[in-house]
Amino acid sequence: MSCSRCGGHMIEDHFLDFEGAYGQMWTTSWRCVNCGRVHDSVIEQHRLAQQEKLLVLSSGLPDNQDGEVNLGTGSIIRRAT
Repeated sequence: MSCSRCGGHMIEDHFLDFEGAYGQMWTTSWRCVNCGRVHDSVIEQHRLAQQEKLLVLSSGLPDNQDGEVNLGTGSIIRRAT
C-alpha cells in the first residue's frame, strides 16, 4: 500500500485511542513511514464528509437561489462500519 499524500510505504501500526466511547482502546491503522500520514477508517470518513461539503457548482456560484443560505454549520452523523 502506498501513501496518498507522498507515495511512501505504508505500514500497519497500533495506536491508543484516548477519546474512545469505552475509555482507552487500541486500534490498528496504516501509517506512512515517509511523511507520517495515518490512514484510519474514521479519519477517512471525516475527510470524505468534508469533501462533500466543498462541492461547488460548475458556475462557481453558491447554490442559494432559493433564499436559504447554508453556512456549513450542520452536523453529519454516520454509523461506523
